[in-house]
Amino acid sequence: MSDSRSIRELADRYYLPVYAPRQAVLERGEGSRVWDREGREYVDLAAGIAVTALGHANPQLRQALMQQADKLWHTSNVFVSEPPLRLAQALVEHSGFASRAFLCSSGAEANEAAIKLARRYASSQGRDESHRTILTFDNSFHGRTMATVTAGGQPKYRATFEPLPGGFDYLPFNDLAAVRARMARGDVCAILVEPVQGEGGVTPATPEFLRGLRDLCDNTRALLMFDEVQCGMGRTGTLFAWEQSGVKPDVVTLAKALGAGIPIGAMLCTEQAANCMAVGAHGSTFGGNPLASAVALKALEMLADPSLLANVTRQSNALVDGLQAINARIGCFTEIRGQGLMLGAQLSQAWSGRASEILDACMEKGLLALQAGPDVLRFVPALNIGDADIAEGLTRLESALRALQ
Repeated sequence: MSDSRSIRELADRYYLPVYAPRQAVLERGEGSRVWDREGREYVDLAAGIAVTALGHANPQLRQALMQQADKLWHTSNVFVSEPPLRLAQALVEHSGFASRAFLCSSGAEANEAAIKLARRYASSQGRDESHRTILTFDNSFHGRTMATVTAGGQPKYRATFEPLPGGFDYLPFNDLAAVRARMARGDVCAILVEPVQGEGGVTPATPEFLRGLRDLCDNTRALLMFDEVQCGMGRTGTLFAWEQSGVKPDVVTLAKALGAGIPIGAMLCTEQAANCMAVGAHGSTFGGNPLASAVALKALEMLADPSLLANVTRQSNALVDGLQAINARIGCFTEIRGQGLMLGAQLSQAWSGRASEILDACMEKGLLALQAGPDVLRFVPALNIGDADIAEGLTRLESALRALQ
């Protein structure tokens, strides 16, 4: 059996050098705990960047996977199979606004579909290319494809990949006056916004901001599109993040928690928006893969359970209380923000720029967490995480911080 060092050497030798993984080689997981090849245990407050929303090796998801594995793995959309159809039906029925679903393999794909839908919708209204601008926001993140990386409001992800696709404009997040002034030019066909910015610092949109965007879109025939790739599927304490504000979008994109560890994405939209599409207008070879869809259908059933959503709220309160208690003792944070189990801890000036160093120390103490930039610690654990895991995770976080004082 290969040791951890030789496995890391394989990563250095064969991977495209676009990642900088931490040194532990993770081997197995159960619930909200994972173990590396040396047998060290970690409390997982990262969940694969908000993906393993029902924990590792969840027995119900494993059963759904194995049952479908004995039947049919893949067909492409040239043929029809039941699991993706049932998933599409369930997503639409749970959504509260949508009537159509497009299944794909990732959040970037879902956002690509939304971007294409917005442009085609504008075309169906008779708008020429100069009137198909999509507004997004500073510090937003929508994916790594050329269109989605351009849509994102973080220049560091776009740098060196020019020339970029046109037709995007960026405005300050939560600044409704800026949006109102920009839309007065009459060339905007859609607004793409995260109800809670993830990579941009775990910053929620205010309800007033989202309501204002809804009114502006209604008044200008533009589509309001919510990117819920990270903040959706129960992460905020409601199945869809838009439910926190009560503002219904025309389009919503999903991924991450939807498959609970299996790669899958989805775009949901209203009938009015869907009517502009036609056979051949878009597609995805792996979209609606029966194997992924069967797991996602079971995951959706579990994520929509009121008891699961209640646990999100309860554990969110416990995590916030614990972070505030740590801060009272150490003075490392200026703000704890977010919604549900999507939380960010803003580092104080004395700790500025040390997020990555803190995460290294966390691993030494047996804790997996994330950052959202150099000054924000990000916590997005499994939504079914238990009391003991939250408590132990907070203990290990404080131990890591004290080791760096």
